Amino acid sequence: MNYQITLSAVEDAALSYAAFSQQEWIDNAIHERCRIAIDEIVSIAVENFLAVGEPIPQSKEAIVARAFELGVVKTAAQRQAEAAAARAQQEAQGA
Repeated sequence: MNYQITLSAVEDAALSYAAFSQQEWIDNAIHERCRIAIDEIVSIAVENFLAVGEPIPQSKEAIVARAFELGVVKTAAQRQAEAAAARAQQEAQGA
């Protein structure tokens, strides 16, 4: 996947103050957040797989893919939509 980010001249200047290389800093920040998310997903998935007797894939990448396939984890957008729907339902019941 390729993503593009656009900074204003002021944002670019500010980041140059904080980082030796803006691109390296951005790359490192994104890769580190992905690493954290992968570790979180693996932890959730392995616990779930053990609880239901699901075979545990041999790599983190395969564990993450399988966790999404089985619905063990959901995207942030999915979780947010579900939470909004639950709030709407609670408000409708309370009205």
